Amino acid sequence: MSNIVNKVSTTRFANTTAVVTGGASGIGAATVRRLAGEGATVAVADLDEAAAKQVADEVGGIAILLDVADLDAVREAFAIIEGELGRVDVLVNNAGGDRTAFFVDTSPADWDHWIAVNLRGTLACTHAVLPGMQARSSGSIVNVASEAGRAGLAAGATYSASKAGVLGFTKAIAREAARYGVRCNAVAPGPIDTPMLQGLQNQGGLGAKVRDAMVAGTMLRRAGTADEVAAGIAFLASRDASYITGHTLSISGGSYV
Repeated sequence: MSNIVNKVSTTRFANTTAVVTGGASGIGAATVRRLAGEGATVAVADLDEAAAKQVADEVGGIAILLDVADLDAVREAFAIIEGELGRVDVLVNNAGGDRTAFFVDTSPADWDHWIAVNLRGTLACTHAVLPGMQARSSGSIVNVASEAGRAGLAAGATYSASKAGVLGFTKAIAREAARYGVRCNAVAPGPIDTPMLQGLQNQGGLGAKVRDAMVAGTMLRRAGTADEVAAGIAFLASRDASYITGHTLSISGGSYV
């Protein structure tokens, strides 16, 4: 799917600045490349600063160390980003993760950690950019949720709960921000061939069973690619989706119908 970018305009995001959290790998890195390939200047925000710099250097963007679960770090990072780029036109809340385990085998510390990363991080980053977007009467936010947030995922209860929260948050922000000309949408990926999904396979046992069940549950009987998700994110972030807000786009090979 690497030729997808070449089939679209290279100027759809001209004069646009974007931030992609979790942008150093997987869906995040594919989204960075997609947006930059269409003309955006992109800030790659990630806990892995070295990997973020590598991706940023590849596309002519900037890299920033960011732990989305740390509110103070989020505020500081976005102040730096706005200082360098001037504004944020597009925010892609992609950072997230999970630990595969049945709920009875998890602890409150597990719940707090993954809710902080997957949900609170999305809230914190949105809170950092939304005032500026509203003041300029323009902006687009795309949240990376998951089909797990709609259908639930065995051995991923906290992940499912946090991603369901992202879906509800997306709709609420869309309602609040519409009057200012700011849009907020979400994508809900199914099984996507990223390091996270590959990690499940490599675990063997429960992880491999979860991975295989997710893929078997798709109509297309395959995992998706990060580029396929990035294409959906870019569409929702672009002016091509100017009359779309509060929407969740399923990118799941038909696993949620």
